[in-house]
Amino acid sequence: MIFDFESDFAGSLRCIPMIARQKLDIVGIKLSLRQWSRFSREERGQLSELPCDIAKEQDIYRTFVTQLIDTRSDEPLRPMPAPQLEDWQDSDRMPEAVLIQAESDGIPAPTRDQWKSLTPLQRFALIKLARSKHENENFVPAMKEFGLLSSTRSGPEKHFVEGASIQQDKTPSFSINLAAAQKG
Repeated sequence: MIFDFESDFAGSLRCIPMIARQKLDIVGIKLSLRQWSRFSREERGQLSELPCDIAKEQDIYRTFVTQLIDTRSDEPLRPMPAPQLEDWQDSDRMPEAVLIQAESDGIPAPTRDQWKSLTPLQRFALIKLARSKHENENFVPAMKEFGLLSSTRSGPEKHFVEGASIQQDKTPSFSINLAAAQKG
């Protein structure tokens, strides 16, 4: 699954789509864009499509990625820290980075109910976009695609971040990202 907000660069698989990034995080492998670009189009497609939900699938996925890195790349495999419960797996807690990015973009952060209604992949994407230094221009388009932006909100809203309730007493403001609007 390629999200609409990433279709201009991930649809061709020249960049790593969120679905593959999530699976790489699950199996604990940090993959550079340079390594990704050394894989064939078919191999990149497989990394996006292969299942990676249960332990056996994760072992197969990890082995496949390791073999690709060993045979196609001149860079070593870079393992990530042992996976624990990731923020995107917890629908009861919105990471602070998402709230900060929403405030930075002048949009309301997801409410608790909205955060709970997102799929794990959607939560993963928002967290990655909020934490990214170079990809956060896709944060607002992702929020729109996931149905999280509405002009009908009014009044104070409670946001649940890292287990704490934060009260926002300001009226949500909206801004237009001209560069993102011209892309779409």
